[in-house]
Amino acid sequence: MADNEHRQFDFWIGHWTVRANGEVAGDSRVESILDGCALLEHWTGAKGGRGKSLNAWNPAHRAWEQFWVDKDGQRLLLRGGLRDGAMVLESVDEGITGARRERITWTPNADGSVRQVWEASTDGGASWNVEFDGHYTQRLDVDRAE
Repeated sequence: MADNEHRQFDFWIGHWTVRANGEVAGDSRVESILDGCALLEHWTGAKGGRGKSLNAWNPAHRAWEQFWVDKDGQRLLLRGGLRDGAMVLESVDEGITGARRERITWTPNADGSVRQVWEASTDGGASWNVEFDGHYTQRLDVDRAE
C-alpha cells in the first residue's frame, strides 16, 4: 500500500516534452504503477536514444531509488530523497573509489513543469559539472492519467 513517502515523486507523473538549450531533447512518459508504489519512466530521445527507469521508495533505506537502463545496456542506480521540495538522487557505487558520481535533481515548478538537472563529479563530489539541464512540460495532446 502506498503511503506518504510513495507519493513524494508524484509531481513527475505525466507525459512530457523535454527541452534542453531551447531544443526538444526527447519525450518522457512517467506513470504510477503497482498501486502507487512505484513510477515507471519511458524515455525516447530526439536523437534515437531510449531508456526506462523504475523509481520506488525503499523503506529499509528511508530513501527513493531509481534504476535506469538504456537501449545500449548502460545502467545507473541512484538513491536519495526530497531536499527543499526537489527530488535529489545520487549514484550508488558501493565499493568503488574514485568512480564518476552522478546526481540528478527534479524540481517541480509552480506552472506544473519540472526542471531536471543532471550533474557529474569525478573528484568524489567535491565539484559537480552540469551534464544536462532539461525542462519538462506536459504534452497537451495526451491525457495526464494515460
